[in-house]
Order: sequence, then C-alpha cells, then structure tokens
Amino acid sequence: MKKRTDPSILQNFDSELASLISKNRGISEMDALRVFLNSETHAMLEEDDLKLWHFSPLAIFDIWESEEITGDPRNSFYLRGDEIE
Repeated sequence: MKKRTDPSILQNFDSELASLISKNRGISEMDALRVFLNSETHAMLEEDDLKLWHFSPLAIFDIWESEEITGDPRNSFYLRGDEIE
C-alpha cells in the first residue's frame, strides 16, 4: 500500500496552486482548485514516496503546466533530470 502525503502538506500546496492557476488562467480559485485536484500532478503529489512536496509551489506549478501542455507531468524539467549546461 502506498503511503499518502500528509494532508496538511497537501492542503498548503492545494491552496498555493489554486491561486497560481487562477491568476494564470483568469479563472476563480475554486475552479482552479478543481483543475489541480483532477490532475496527474496532484495524484503524484499525493504519493509520499515520490517526495514531490520537497519542491516549491512554483516548481509544482511548472510540473502542472507541463502536464497541461504535453499531457504528462513527467515532461517537466524538474522531473526529467536534464543536466543544465
């Protein structure tokens, strides 16, 4: 059984991401929260073993944006592991 990220950590990220998505898309924070909660990025954030909560909310926002653009949050720079030259 997979361990779930602590709800207090998730609540903080949910709030921060809803605000960022709301501002970025020009939608209400409630609609933005729904969008984020239904994303694969959020599902990954819930998996404690992945430790995505080590990233800042802005990094998680970038991961979510990558998912929105490409369909897969793993395409984010933060998760691909590309080296910076």
